[in-house]
Amino acid sequence: MNKYELALVVSAKIEDEARAAVVEAAKNLVTRFGGVITNVEDQGKKRLAYEVQKMREGYYYFIQFDADSTVPGEIEQRVRIMDNVIRYLCVRRDEE
Repeated sequence: MNKYELALVVSAKIEDEARAAVVEAAKNLVTRFGGVITNVEDQGKKRLAYEVQKMREGYYYFIQFDADSTVPGEIEQRVRIMDNVIRYLCVRRDEE
């Protein structure tokens, strides 16, 4: 099992409940494909470096998980089409 981190930038224009539902859906994707979530970090609302989809701010979330090497590809396929996700990135973390 490898260690991964999924970074999500969620739209700031939606309600708190909808934003929580988006993060919960991303967490469900990780567990559905056999990943084990180790940490979820909420960085809060931040200004984007540049305008994306006519938005200047977004909520940042970092989901750390352990999974097989095929899981990040599966997660990215589903996150790509999720509503209210402005940007995402799944990277492998170094072993410490």
